[in-house]
Amino acid sequence: MAAFVRGMFWHILVAGRSNILKKSNDCIVDSKRYVRALKRRPVKVLYPDSETTSPTSKQRSDQIVNKQSQKVNAILKNETNKRVSSTSWSARNGNASTTSEHTTNLKDQLGGLKFERALPGDKRLARVVSVACSRTFREHQGKILLEGRRLICDALAAGANPQMVFFSSVDRLCDLPLDKLKRATLVKVKFEDIKIWSDLVAPQGVIAIFSRPDPSRLTFPQDQRGQSVPLSLICDNVRDPGNLGTILRCAVAAGCHNVLLTKGCVDAWEPKVLRAAMGAHFRLPIFPSLDWDDIQNQLPKLVTVHVADNCSGSEREVAEEANQSNKPSKMGEYGWVSSRPNCKDMRYKEYESDFDSELSLPRVETKLYHEGWAQGNTGLVIGGETHGLSLEAVQLAEKTAGQRLFIPVVLGVDSLNSAMAASILLFEGRRQLLNLMESSGRKAKSKVQFP
Repeated sequence: MAAFVRGMFWHILVAGRSNILKKSNDCIVDSKRYVRALKRRPVKVLYPDSETTSPTSKQRSDQIVNKQSQKVNAILKNETNKRVSSTSWSARNGNASTTSEHTTNLKDQLGGLKFERALPGDKRLARVVSVACSRTFREHQGKILLEGRRLICDALAAGANPQMVFFSSVDRLCDLPLDKLKRATLVKVKFEDIKIWSDLVAPQGVIAIFSRPDPSRLTFPQDQRGQSVPLSLICDNVRDPGNLGTILRCAVAAGCHNVLLTKGCVDAWEPKVLRAAMGAHFRLPIFPSLDWDDIQNQLPKLVTVHVADNCSGSEREVAEEANQSNKPSKMGEYGWVSSRPNCKDMRYKEYESDFDSELSLPRVETKLYHEGWAQGNTGLVIGGETHGLSLEAVQLAEKTAGQRLFIPVVLGVDSLNSAMAASILLFEGRRQLLNLMESSGRKAKSKVQFP
């Protein structure tokens, strides 16, 4: 019953509205068309020509239309401003690239330099980073990897030859001396890619590949070289990258003339060594992978070579008793000399015990580190913590009338870290050499003033 009443009420309402619309100056108006006009947008209603609307409704409709037009104009104005600003920014920065992002070898201009943008899937960075992982690859290909602005700037200032530079932003590239990168290939990559292949916890966003530098062709800072002393550092079997890098950094700070590395040392161009050295490779000559014959050729003719004694107190007492007695000393009695023969032939290993018992150790006197031992051209040998000094190092010390330098420690302490011992001895040797040069200069002046 309720449904029937609702249907009848709707029918009467529609019939009455149609009769009202048909009465206007005998003009027939289509009710369906009028209803459709109400559903259209904008909200302004279309009436018949003879029908007039109230001024209030017309004003409201005009206001709504004006507001909508103002919003549309504001949106269009903002879009045009954005386009103008983007085009002006690109014109100021010299960005003339108009190709799509999927175009390979996209090149832009930056201060006269061209750089490429690596596309997704570009494996050049992954291939080049293999330089940092393999010593054999570095030696055969003659390449090294440097990461960070400071290290790259030091290499460029020393005259190293850059081959390829990867950077994450133009600002990172602008931090480098652009005039020295004209022959290098510049590639812009995503920072996420650099973060994947970098060994640093917080990458700086720039990685460079250089040709393996020749120490004799590099240009070192003249202000630092002018403060150097006649002290040469020899690293013997230093195999820890952190220790070697710290030793090189101390050698630069102490003003050493050069650094010589034996073949048993870790690669000087390993990334961990480079980071620990803090640019020492480009501040003084470092000659890696040398035989002992080559080391003697790198040293001056009149030189005294000393070795660092890293044995404990008990081992030192045994060594002193052996020196006081007339019996020949054996290598196994000293903790600071390696008892392994320096030979790569495997057949000698089975005779290692006979080699240890038959070969006597050269006699080298022991002296405290603060006593006078640097009296001219001086060489200092630092051994590794695992195998210690080699027999050739002790023989060279005996040949040049050198000594074993001992740093006393409290009881219960085995020995010092090789990098720590090297820093103590290097700065003590610098102090003694500076005092010697100062006293010799005073004597020369006194001879001139008082003939």
